[in-house]
Amino acid sequence: MPELDNQVGYWDKVAWDKTFMLPIDLAWLQAHLSLDSKILDYGCGYGRVCSELAACGYPQVVGVDSSVEMVQRARRVHPGLQFDVLAESGLPYADGSFDAVLLVAVLTCIPSDEGQRSLIGALERVLRPGGVLYAVDYVLQEDERNRRRYVQYADEFGTYGVFRLPEGAVFRHHSMDWIASLLAGLEVLDVAYPEVTTMNRNPARAFQVLARKRDSA
Repeated sequence: MPELDNQVGYWDKVAWDKTFMLPIDLAWLQAHLSLDSKILDYGCGYGRVCSELAACGYPQVVGVDSSVEMVQRARRVHPGLQFDVLAESGLPYADGSFDAVLLVAVLTCIPSDEGQRSLIGALERVLRPGGVLYAVDYVLQEDERNRRRYVQYADEFGTYGVFRLPEGAVFRHHSMDWIASLLAGLEVLDVAYPEVTTMNRNPARAFQVLARKRDSA
């Protein structure tokens, strides 16, 4: 993992304080996933999305996160669900073991190109042929505050859209050209651009992408 992407210390520190706001489109998922589908929520945080899926009748939901504190909060708040701590060696799941993988506000926490490519490759491995990847995250914002910080940190990080918060964590907003490149190995089924609210209560524009792993030839 590139050092820039290793922000576990930040997430452990704020694990019991943050409230995540980015919504998921359950109708999208329900159109492609039967209730017996096995679903992995990568970067599950304190289990918000896993809980929503379970409430909709999906009993085989697994959450995994690199933050021990986030997982501890998830286990305390949702004791009936499965939450795993991500090991340094990577995802502890067999090839093709999930029907769907969710990435909700995860790419924004992985600033480097290398880190994002590595993650998508790892997730493709555990996704069965024909399974779906559902990603929800932030596009490049057009407001002055965000454009100013994109420019401020462009030289330091080498990517327009990467920026540092005052508390030190580094985040990334994305061009859709980059997302298309990142998911080039998958078949994109649908894309949408909802208006959302960030964990720091700022209005923002997000993207939602639903993509399918191609069947083996």
